[in-house]
Amino acid sequence: MFWLLLVLCGVFPFQTLLREALRLEEIPDLPRFCLFYIAFGLQVIGLILSAFADVPLDVKERVKKNPEIGASFLSRITFNWFNSMVFHGYKRPLVQDDMWELNEEDSTRHICQKFESIMNTELGKARRRLQMKQSRKKAKQKSDPHLNGLSKGVSHDVLVMSAFLKLLQDVLSFISPQLLKLMISFTQDSTIFLWKGYMYAVLLMLVAFLQSIFLQQYFQLCFVLGVKVRIAIMAAVYKKALVMSNDARQQSTVGETVNLMSADAQRFNDVTNFIHLLWSCPVQIVLSIVFLWNELGPSVLAGLGVMVLMVPINGLLATKSRDFQMQNMKFKDKRLKIMNEILSGIKILKLFAWEPSFKSQIQEIREEELKVMRKFAYLSSVSTFIFSCAPALVSLASFAVYVSVSPDNVLDAQKAFTSISLFNILRFPLAMLPMLIASMVQVMHLKKFLSQHVCWFYLPGSAVSISEVFWSNLYVSVSLEVKPGQLVAVVGAVGSGKSSLLSVLLGEMHNIKGHINVKVNIISLILYFRCSMEENVFSECFLISPPGSQGINLSGGQKQRVSLARAAYSSADTYLFDDPLSAVDSHVGKHLFEHVIGPKGLLKDRTRILVTHGIGFLPHVDEIVVLVDGVVSEVGSYNKLRASGGAFAEFLSTYAKEESSIRTIKASEETKKGQRLIEKETMETGNVRSYFITFNVSHVIAEQKKQHLTFFQQVKFSVYLQYLRSMGWCLSFLAFLMYFIQNLAFIGSNLWLSEWTNDAETYFNTTYPVSVRDTRVGVFGALGVAQGVFIFLGAMVLAEGAVSASRILHSSLLSNVLRAPMLFFDTTPSGRVVNRFAKDMFTVDEMIPMSFRSWILCLLGVLGTLFVICLATPLFTALVVPLAVVYYFVQRFYVATSRQLRRLDSVSRSPIYSHFGETVSGLSVIRAYGHQERFLKHNEVTIDENLKTVYPWIVSNRWLAIRLESLGNFVVFFSALFAVLSRGSLDSGLVGLSISYALNVTQTLNWLVRMTSELETNIVAVERVSEYCEIENEAPWVMEKRPPQGWPDAGRLRFDQYKVRYRPELDLVLHGITCDIESAEKIGIVGRTGAGKSSLTNCLFRIIEAAEGGIFVDGVDIATIGLHDLRSRLTIIPQDPVLFSGTLRMNLDPFEKFSDEDIWRALELSHLKEFASSLSDGLQHEVSEGGENLSVGQRQLLCLARALLRKSRILILDEATAAVDLETDDLIQKTIRQEFSHCTVLTIAHRLNTILDSSRIMVLDAGRIVEFDTPSALFEKQGHFYSMAKDAGIVSVDSTVL
Repeated sequence: MFWLLLVLCGVFPFQTLLREALRLEEIPDLPRFCLFYIAFGLQVIGLILSAFADVPLDVKERVKKNPEIGASFLSRITFNWFNSMVFHGYKRPLVQDDMWELNEEDSTRHICQKFESIMNTELGKARRRLQMKQSRKKAKQKSDPHLNGLSKGVSHDVLVMSAFLKLLQDVLSFISPQLLKLMISFTQDSTIFLWKGYMYAVLLMLVAFLQSIFLQQYFQLCFVLGVKVRIAIMAAVYKKALVMSNDARQQSTVGETVNLMSADAQRFNDVTNFIHLLWSCPVQIVLSIVFLWNELGPSVLAGLGVMVLMVPINGLLATKSRDFQMQNMKFKDKRLKIMNEILSGIKILKLFAWEPSFKSQIQEIREEELKVMRKFAYLSSVSTFIFSCAPALVSLASFAVYVSVSPDNVLDAQKAFTSISLFNILRFPLAMLPMLIASMVQVMHLKKFLSQHVCWFYLPGSAVSISEVFWSNLYVSVSLEVKPGQLVAVVGAVGSGKSSLLSVLLGEMHNIKGHINVKVNIISLILYFRCSMEENVFSECFLISPPGSQGINLSGGQKQRVSLARAAYSSADTYLFDDPLSAVDSHVGKHLFEHVIGPKGLLKDRTRILVTHGIGFLPHVDEIVVLVDGVVSEVGSYNKLRASGGAFAEFLSTYAKEESSIRTIKASEETKKGQRLIEKETMETGNVRSYFITFNVSHVIAEQKKQHLTFFQQVKFSVYLQYLRSMGWCLSFLAFLMYFIQNLAFIGSNLWLSEWTNDAETYFNTTYPVSVRDTRVGVFGALGVAQGVFIFLGAMVLAEGAVSASRILHSSLLSNVLRAPMLFFDTTPSGRVVNRFAKDMFTVDEMIPMSFRSWILCLLGVLGTLFVICLATPLFTALVVPLAVVYYFVQRFYVATSRQLRRLDSVSRSPIYSHFGETVSGLSVIRAYGHQERFLKHNEVTIDENLKTVYPWIVSNRWLAIRLESLGNFVVFFSALFAVLSRGSLDSGLVGLSISYALNVTQTLNWLVRMTSELETNIVAVERVSEYCEIENEAPWVMEKRPPQGWPDAGRLRFDQYKVRYRPELDLVLHGITCDIESAEKIGIVGRTGAGKSSLTNCLFRIIEAAEGGIFVDGVDIATIGLHDLRSRLTIIPQDPVLFSGTLRMNLDPFEKFSDEDIWRALELSHLKEFASSLSDGLQHEVSEGGENLSVGQRQLLCLARALLRKSRILILDEATAAVDLETDDLIQKTIRQEFSHCTVLTIAHRLNTILDSSRIMVLDAGRIVEFDTPSALFEKQGHFYSMAKDAGIVSVDSTVL
């Protein structure tokens, strides 16, 4: 800075000494002359050397990782330090490893700490203000602590510095029109010295250069600040989500909160970028008016009047567009919420053939969204029309009044073009103010979330004591005390409050009264995060494999075992188990109880509370708590409760006639046998699953590699064509034509103005004819209005095309994702798919149409400017080619780097949302384990990775801008220079026109490259969406060959040498299954984990397609009919009861095929009528996301009600009663026996007692049928089934169970 100022100050004595020496033709003071020039030369060398920074040795290593640290002053203002990244990006594709390290003050941790400390101070002040005002009615703070916190919390000095730079830039922008005025007077008056002309040309360039430097530094500061604000918000939302109470969580779904992190935080970023315009726009408007008054006198008031009239219109448009944006955001939230649920429950949708119902739900919301988008686009077209007419109308009003007021007032080139330059400056603040106001709205959306009440936590004690606690969902009372080291079982019917009790202990529900003293670190729930193998530590018989997103590729039993292992590994004082043994086979359950939970297990010295439906475990626990309707009805040991003859004893006598068999099976021989079985099962599971897992991982890696490659290819031209095709060729061409005509009208009006200014010379010292004046004003006005009209029409046509493109792209994306095979969802993280529907569709809807319009306008603007300058000064044509070459290279360098940085940004953003979605889903587990800190750190790391790509992208924009503006500044310089060189042959009107155009080209050139890059970056969204539109689909939903109307009427099944594998290159999962199942037979299917039980059901529904052989249902080969014809005629009650947010009725009958009576009957048969009747809204009762406001048992009974409604001849039960207590299990079994007596029923079961009354039992082992006969025959045979039954405590077909 010092050397730069020194050289600038030295320029004036430099030319004074030189001019004096030339005038006198001798050097009066030779020593001074020589010394000054030597000193000046050294100063210039000093300035050049200051461009190379001295990097201290200790900083050298850091400079390699981040060149900005070692950048010199000159390098910083010209962004030269960024060159290496640009060359890198041009030579080869950039990858995440090429990104530089972040400065400490730019890291997420630093930003968050600063933000939080300021927020806390602000909240403290707000609380004090609130207390002071408490006596009055209005207890609301006037200033919003959240916004104060945002502006201060991220950086105060940055705001002051950027404001100062903006002010300098604004002042400089008003010097150019004054220099233009002097330039025009120079071309008119040939007596002015030639050197003055050169000086004006140099000054024009210098002012432009300084303006560029100040503006780019201002933008750099503001954009970095904007990113910091976005980071602070994302981290705050994440932290907030970790401590939100359950009640608050139900008010905002995962989809909505992800939207907060993506779309809304981005809008905060945008508002911060332009925050200074709130004061800068009015300053620019006032300065413009002052200078205009100087030129045109009071006539300027006419133009000002037009502007003032525009303000209420702009205000009205801004309010309307704000309303539309709010509506649009609501629809977007709603659509993403449903999309999230679809992705979570996609398997259920496929099994029930419900895709069309959910597709139509989403498309209805999408249509509403598009309607609002269309209205918003039309409104924008009207505002565009007003903005484009504004400068023309303002100048027309001012000039018309000026020439009409007095015959002496003749418009000359000086006045006209100085005014036009000033009007051009006025354009920007007038256009920006309403946009800024609209952006401010979005801020309110986020404030609501951040202020939702925080979850409460408690002090740890040594064990658990609850006294007279009421909790909010059930309004019931519990008193309970558990001593350290005890194993307590909690039993009770479905909906009696067992899981709620655990939630209360964990602080996940509010207690209205009473107190809880507990030390709890653990809950065993089945919730998953993507994590490495080491994080899931397995004990005893667990298999090792990397789980997918939320454990999607693990079976229910495997999820439970991972969960249990994780709990055992964490070594806490108190353990809460929410029925972890229900989803595993009986022998595995027994093994887990003995080796982990039970009195001799790993956790024998810890306090354990076990919610269970398995009676077999109860004799081994220290104490049993019996819950009935949320009240503790009995507490005591197993023997004590049996002897007391209460509810528990009754329950036992019904369900456990042969409890003695437990003791008989305890012989060591049996235990050894069980051990061998478990070892064998582990080996098999390992084999079968490992193929699947290996394939899963390799498939994911292949997918990522494929994606990785597409990141670095230039966007294919076909992608642009695809977007234009979606818009419609006719509309695309029409839009371009409209904008082209508008540009012609713009050039025409300015050429007409330059002709008009020549009248000042033509009618010099004579009266200005009224007819000529009227013609001039009339034509100028007509051309001005024509510009507005054509821009309006162009915007309308483009809006129509954009809505059409959005509709086509979204609809093909949605239908293709819904038709993707199950394999796609198993191997693709849901965050990636949601990103397509959220970020990419947002880009297609809003960003691409804007970029497209700006690009067309910029392109035509640049071409028009060059045309006018060449017309005015033909010498300039010689410069067009070299300028174009330089421009092209700068643009190619920039676009290559910028495109890759944007793609890396989008890739590194997905993990943030995926991690966030998984965190919200597994919130209770994270809190129970006290791992909030670890997850916060992980969130900071993922955001930092994203920041590493965002920061270089911001700098790349500044790097480009400073270079392109320099190019524009040379255009100004040369157009002024050529005007000086040929002043005799030029009329002043054209000189004024060409220089005022040149002053405008700087920004336009910059915008053209930015828009080219922006368009290329945004069009990637179309590429990403179309990539998912080309996923290989599963078989057609409906085919030409359709099964008969009542099919299947008998329900006969035949498997013929049926073989299946998950993918062509993998081994078989089922090896030639052959069997016949007669009509109305009840078949039980058993086998160790991984034996192929679930694969068999998947094959029936064609979730996996056959490799060889076939399945025939009533003689029809299922491979020859459409998937929906097949899936809608079969019924399954799945292992995981999945519900969707919506009404109870929608969850049972999404297509609304059945009457209310049918539904009530189904509810009655599934023992839910009483529950549903007690709800105030009945069938219209709102089910929350994932059915969280119902107990697991109630969800399972709803799945039974679905099956009862469908009345199909074939029913598959996939471990359907694993999560319910024995009483409910019994009810379900009874209902199935009665209502499905005429149907063929296939039951996969872990509780062997539930299938003892089957017609036949199929035993699977390693994908083959090893036994298939009646239960009694299998007992006699004493093979696989017999050993499994003995293991489960069943000694004969008549055993009920233990």
